[in-house]
Amino acid sequence: MEKLLVRLARQLDDMDEASLMSLWSKYAAIVDRFEPTKRWEESALIFSLIQAKRWKNQLFNYYWALQSRLHDGTPVEFPEKLAPDFQLESATEAADSVKPEKVACRVLPFKKI
Repeated sequence: MEKLLVRLARQLDDMDEASLMSLWSKYAAIVDRFEPTKRWEESALIFSLIQAKRWKNQLFNYYWALQSRLHDGTPVEFPEKLAPDFQLESATEAADSVKPEKVACRVLPFKKI
């Protein structure tokens, strides 16, 4: 699974952000109109990938600018967080967040026809 994700990340990183952003409106509109179809699910993933590329580039540029100021001799205070409003959660917090909720349900019996 991890190898597949690394391959997808490399492929996404090779794509041009401007070209991806030209598709942003199209997929934002599709995702905005929910329908329980495979097409909608794929569109939501495509939209997420476009957003991921954009966010990665913004984060990269943010740190690149900080690093550049450091090399220019400008005093720089690195933030405690990775980026504004972004924080890593610990492995235990991540595991706790994926615990399924208990939902009341009933078993439906099959009837012979």
